[in-house]
Amino acid sequence: MVVSFREARTVSPPPRAGLRLALLAFTQFLIALDYNIVYVALPDIGAGLAFTAQSLQWVVSGYAVGFGGFLLLGGRAVDRLGQRRMFMLGLALFGIACLAGGGATGPGVLIAARAVQGFGAALVTPATLSLVNTGFTEGPARVRALAVWAAGGSAGLAAGALLGGVVTEFAGWRWVLYVMVPLAALALLAAPRLLARDAAVGLDRGRGGFDLPGALIVTAASVFLVFGLVSGPEAGWGSVHGAGAVAAGAVLFAVFVLVERRTADPLVPLRLLRNRSLATAMLVILVFQSALGGAYYLLTGYLQDGLHYDALRAGLVFLPLTAVSLMASLRIGPPLVARWGVRRTLVTGMAVNGLGIAALGAGMSAGGSFWSLLPGIAVWGVGGGLTFPAMFVAASSGVPAEEQGVASALATTAQQIGGAVGLAFLVAIANSGRDGISSRGAAHAALVHGLHAAALVAGVASVAGALLGFVLKRPEPEVTAVSTPIPTDRQEINR
Repeated sequence: MVVSFREARTVSPPPRAGLRLALLAFTQFLIALDYNIVYVALPDIGAGLAFTAQSLQWVVSGYAVGFGGFLLLGGRAVDRLGQRRMFMLGLALFGIACLAGGGATGPGVLIAARAVQGFGAALVTPATLSLVNTGFTEGPARVRALAVWAAGGSAGLAAGALLGGVVTEFAGWRWVLYVMVPLAALALLAAPRLLARDAAVGLDRGRGGFDLPGALIVTAASVFLVFGLVSGPEAGWGSVHGAGAVAAGAVLFAVFVLVERRTADPLVPLRLLRNRSLATAMLVILVFQSALGGAYYLLTGYLQDGLHYDALRAGLVFLPLTAVSLMASLRIGPPLVARWGVRRTLVTGMAVNGLGIAALGAGMSAGGSFWSLLPGIAVWGVGGGLTFPAMFVAASSGVPAEEQGVASALATTAQQIGGAVGLAFLVAIANSGRDGISSRGAAHAALVHGLHAAALVAGVASVAGALLGFVLKRPEPEVTAVSTPIPTDRQEINR
């Protein structure tokens, strides 16, 4: 769809557009924050609840399983049952699970609570992204709105480690979960005031059925796949929990495709996957998140286990990453999309992101310091800030409003599966070569070497993934992007 400045100026924002966008960006910040806030608290969580070194990643991966496993179900529920309904239901589940996780007395309870948090996020995220995509016209207005939304996500990922460090240091690890409860409650209270009421439930609007068989099959497939990917390093890739779960997930996905082809009103209309922008964006998102999610884990591990930083100091290291990511998302990304188009911006962002992560890995050494990491952190922040909004702009292009929920879920499913893939493989690389070492000095050297190697692999993967961006269509000359302030109640979207 081509949108010119003249066309865009005729569109006025709905009432309270600025406040609504702020709520959606804040909610995305909250969901991303929850993914990352536990990282610097992991050593304290492991000691407090008797996790093993390898099983500790389940504090992160449990969230990923719940999130990635239920996203497609959540996306279709948004389209069928209403954006506001799913937004509020998901936030309520999310807040309750955070409260339960903070009070966990053993590993199983905490992992289960993290999985329920992920399920809540699987309802909230497609609702949030769908509200952005349907609330702003495709073209300049949506580019700007998605940049604000993506900045919320980038800031949440980066700020999670900082806030997690501060909270862990001064209040204990349980408060990295408790602190999410009032934030979720704040967003939940604001939703009825800022989000329009949903129309009658989708099943009564003549849009067809919900495709319950498809929902059950794809949810099981996603859960098996993510479970297998995060279990492989600990259980062994040849085990039932590793390769067995991945194989079961792959078979169920194949069954799901067959079911969807024969269903009159499918959960995921397969024609959406013929949308070149969406399909390419999904691949880019998968590679990007594989590198990004693992890199946060590796950096936290290096700071705390390699440099022996406490939780507070480790969290403070993420402050420049937060600042640079925000600047790139809000100030650099939209003008680049205007000048270069989504394709070129995406390729550049992915390449810069990979170079930054590789530089971060190069700065990791047994005798290293924060200053050897800073160049990589700065470059990584710029690349991530450019890539995040561009890939979601690509994912939403050309998708009808009534299917934005499932399209958003497809894109975010790729993000969560990518994160699980990256975390599993990079943790395996980082831990390789450490078995059988008894000397403390040799064990420390092996740890740093493994983290260094894993970060370099993540960087190379992101640079290679940049090539996928060339599959996107070249930008149309008529498309322009907004280079003006965020819309508010008194402003037109492109003025």
